[in-house]
Amino acid sequence: MTTHNIGIIMNGVTGRMGTNQHLLRSIKAIREQGGVKLSADEVIMPDPILVGRNESKLQALCKQSGVEKYTTDLDSVMSDPNYQIYFDAQVTGRRAAAVKKAILAGKHIYCEKPTGTTTEEALELYELATAAGLKNGVVQDKLWLPGMLKLKRLMENGFFGKILSVRGEFGYWVFEGHSIPAQRPSWNYRKEDDGGIIVDMLCHWRYVLDNLFGKVKSVSCLGATHIPERIDENGNPYKATADDACYATFELEGDVIAQFNSSWTVRVRRDDLLTLQVDGTHGSAVAGLRDCHIQHYGNTPKPVWNPDIPQPIPFFEGWAKVPEQELFDNAFKAQWELFLKHIVKDTPFPWDLKAGARGVQLAEKGLESWAKRAWVDIEEL
Repeated sequence: MTTHNIGIIMNGVTGRMGTNQHLLRSIKAIREQGGVKLSADEVIMPDPILVGRNESKLQALCKQSGVEKYTTDLDSVMSDPNYQIYFDAQVTGRRAAAVKKAILAGKHIYCEKPTGTTTEEALELYELATAAGLKNGVVQDKLWLPGMLKLKRLMENGFFGKILSVRGEFGYWVFEGHSIPAQRPSWNYRKEDDGGIIVDMLCHWRYVLDNLFGKVKSVSCLGATHIPERIDENGNPYKATADDACYATFELEGDVIAQFNSSWTVRVRRDDLLTLQVDGTHGSAVAGLRDCHIQHYGNTPKPVWNPDIPQPIPFFEGWAKVPEQELFDNAFKAQWELFLKHIVKDTPFPWDLKAGARGVQLAEKGLESWAKRAWVDIEEL
């Protein structure tokens, strides 16, 4: 058996996303399954070291994950040739400096998004990594969600005919903290700490739209800060200076129109925390994180507007659930495995730092649109 041991510097994994999705459900799971299988006699085995500022948290994470190595000294592992990959899941404001340091150290780069606080900063990371001949990738996890993959399969089989529009609804109520504790960190609601739902979610919607439905050509975006005061992790009130809701419309290539509402101030009465409705000339689909329901042209009811009588059509009954036709792994783990194969076997990996810069670009254009109260075009990077 040939085993490719790949050392990974995992910086910032003490946060919720870094711990749960990247460490426990991805790297730990890959190690427990015996690595990433390339063939009957060849595997890739990730060999992580955990990096952070809080030693006690790192020790607890090592015990929880079975990872033996950790350090609070990032520079010490940057110079270690046993680690080929640098992974960053820190808060956005710390990411660019650390990634630049890793590029100078000759490490391949894999990181969370947003990849920078500005488009220029994010694009510079791509240019530096490419000039250094280093492989690079950005987490774009929603592409591997079961619901999104089911939409992709429907598109591959021509189910929709010509796609006309996409409507996304994302969000849930994040408690303010005055009585019930908040379930998101307070920096999300402070602009000075790179918070805000536009910066957070338009990075996601860029890669979802670009990869599934068509390149984004222009955006019209309105943000809002609906909750002006929240309570932080120490029980202190603070002013919410970042947007907690975003209402955006996108024009895509192919004359497709997409609308996304993203909000941390909405109560959920839909199938999931994220739902996408895709309408086409031959049929429609509504996908959540895992499930997908479809209605073909031949099953489309013919309602007549009459508010004077109870609605005679049971609309939900006209939709069929897409059956489970394949097995789906954790979305973060699926992309980690693809990136590890890219490192070892040079297999294609189009979700690079330039794709990450496109996400930052759309977020900036959304903020610009809000400020100007106007449509803003998206130029090619």
